[in-house]
Amino acid sequence: MSEHYFSADPTAEFRREPVEARVWGHDLLLSSSSGVFSKGHLDIGTSVLLRHTDPPVAGRVLDLGCGYGVIGLGIAVASPEAVVTGVDVNERALLLARENAEALGVSDRFSAHLPDDVPEGEFDEIWSNPAVRIGKEAMHEMLLRWFARLTPDGRAVMVVGKNLGGDSLQRWLGEQGYPTTRLASAKGFRVLESRVAR
Repeated sequence: MSEHYFSADPTAEFRREPVEARVWGHDLLLSSSSGVFSKGHLDIGTSVLLRHTDPPVAGRVLDLGCGYGVIGLGIAVASPEAVVTGVDVNERALLLARENAEALGVSDRFSAHLPDDVPEGEFDEIWSNPAVRIGKEAMHEMLLRWFARLTPDGRAVMVVGKNLGGDSLQRWLGEQGYPTTRLASAKGFRVLESRVAR
């Protein structure tokens, strides 16, 4: 494949494919596309994350690496008092996420942006299935950039494959001042929760 889902402007043909996902008791019908992560289906890691967590009740939430919006839109649908910001480097993914928000009737509480266009301010929670394949150094840089915007009482919830460094990432985050615990382990994935060290 000549381009990746974390490319800014995928060259693959733009052909929408529907995705049906049951997220925290809600049935979501979403549009995906080639050139975007998890085209046409809900990936295993995200499904593990959703199955082993409850959505935020309220607050300002960041969906880091939002893709076409499964996690962030699931939060917006399940939690009427949450305001969700999606961020991704893939312009096609952002377009789809915005379209999906409109179709689900939550575009007043879900917005999707390129990293440098995210409005200023702190987040109560960050949710992510991070793009580990961008490389360890790039992923560490990305996580530190956004974790720095957590409120003092905030938390981050992520899913990372064990064979992609989930356990070492847990240790590394603790060393960076974000004590991290494992909420669940299933199908080769770790669900991690990070807090801001006090």
